[in-house]
Amino acid sequence: MTIYLLCLILFCCGLYCILRKRNIIKIILGIIIAEYAANLFFILVAYRLNGRAPIFSPDTTITNMVDPLPHALVLTAIVIGLATTALLVIIAMRIYEKYGTFDITKIKELKG
Repeated sequence: MTIYLLCLILFCCGLYCILRKRNIIKIILGIIIAEYAANLFFILVAYRLNGRAPIFSPDTTITNMVDPLPHALVLTAIVIGLATTALLVIIAMRIYEKYGTFDITKIKELKG
């Protein structure tokens, strides 16, 4: 139960960075932290104590099997998250080229 609580705290740290920070780079880092907290939660849900991999073998019966579906979903989410992070970094670089700052309050003031 404490692992789930720590996962929630990690997600809240990422959410805090997204909502309260004014630097674009810190906002991107908050998105990354929240994303990895969600991936960690999915992996923790699939975990079984003394679980075995779901490999088919005709001579043995696996009773305590680890669920492979969340692992596959997390692998997909990691790839999508990497592409999203790369896009966010490219957008942040373009904003810095145009405005010369990463501070979103100064970018709001520079209408034009």
